[in-house]
Amino acid sequence: MENAIKDWRGRSYCPGPVPADRARMFRLALAAMAVIAPLQYGYAALLARDAGGLTLLAVWIACQAAGALPALHLVRRGRLRVRACLAAGAALSGLGLATAALTGPGPVALIGYALLGGLGAGLVYGVCGEVVSSWYPERPAARVGLITGAFGYGAVPLLLWTGIAPGATSAAFLVSAVLAAAVVGLAARELRLPPARWWPDDVDPRSHALDAARLRTSPEAVKQFGLAQAVRTRTLPALALLLTCAGAVSVFDVIVVAGTGAWGALALLVALNGAGRSVAVRASERFGRRRVLAAVFAALALGQILLAVAVQNTVSPPASAGNPLLWLGTVAAGLGGGAFYPLLASLVRELFGTERATEIHAVVYSAKAVAGVVAAVLALVALTAPGTALLAAAALAALPALATPRLRIPGLPATIPL
Repeated sequence: MENAIKDWRGRSYCPGPVPADRARMFRLALAAMAVIAPLQYGYAALLARDAGGLTLLAVWIACQAAGALPALHLVRRGRLRVRACLAAGAALSGLGLATAALTGPGPVALIGYALLGGLGAGLVYGVCGEVVSSWYPERPAARVGLITGAFGYGAVPLLLWTGIAPGATSAAFLVSAVLAAAVVGLAARELRLPPARWWPDDVDPRSHALDAARLRTSPEAVKQFGLAQAVRTRTLPALALLLTCAGAVSVFDVIVVAGTGAWGALALLVALNGAGRSVAVRASERFGRRRVLAAVFAALALGQILLAVAVQNTVSPPASAGNPLLWLGTVAAGLGGGAFYPLLASLVRELFGTERATEIHAVVYSAKAVAGVVAAVLALVALTAPGTALLAAAALAALPALATPRLRIPGLPATIPL
């Protein structure tokens, strides 16, 4: 801390040289996120077609969401190395995909895919996000948005492959298992965390902290909240509820569009789910996080209504591919179905400060475990009443769209206007 400097809020920074392999670490983290995408979106689209498959998907989502928090806690305190964490993630993710390829719903799939595969994906998701945000402290939201986007569109090649050759689903998952083990294993060798409070020496942290244009759209937190302090606020449960509602709808949409048999629309949905995250983060830096987040939730709700009309007006699944409402609903649902994840992570930094933002966000992200259960329930309803399930999903997405503008910065008096 000898070279530490402080900004106007008293936060300490230790400027240092940018390592030559920082960009390489970012690319490896992005690749690692892409190769584990089939565990969620590939399984949801191809294998979660009955009560047994939906139950496994719900358990997987719960394990993936809950697995990130303890890993991050240990990594940040130096009790678990990034290499060991990602090596375990490589083995478990590969095992999960291989299990999905070789077994149907049952005890083996519950252990291999849902429990171990979900835990492995949680390790990769949480640690890659922590590494990237730590090496890019000047623009963490934009960089993390890019790698979490890969967690969405990384499943597109698998979906296209199985759409062209439906009988090759097991082979596609086996290839995905090999890629996941190899790519995440390579990332385990290369990724590492920077020194505490590191800041790139080519960016003045004091000028960055006083950037008026940035502060207008991304205001600073009142103070640096600890994890226990954040949990006691009303804002953190509100963020968790927003993620629960939108997260359930996001996964449910993949299952519904897959059920129409329109593989082009399904690939577009998953691609937009990933690519929309980076676009939304960039828009939020110009127009404000909460404003863009509310628009994202509104797009997600609109997508459910359009999909409901499309499904109700379709006589048979193959005919749905030519329905323009299906494609419009897919675009709206795709743009809204993934973009809220990095926006909520950015809001955590704005509302609670940067020092413990990763751990606080991990608590918010763990609400995805409940979202998986809700998504499975909606999918079960959709087996017999798809229109009703989609309208219920529209209501779930509309709730956060209405609530987001009313989020308050913790620590400000309630008399200060929003």
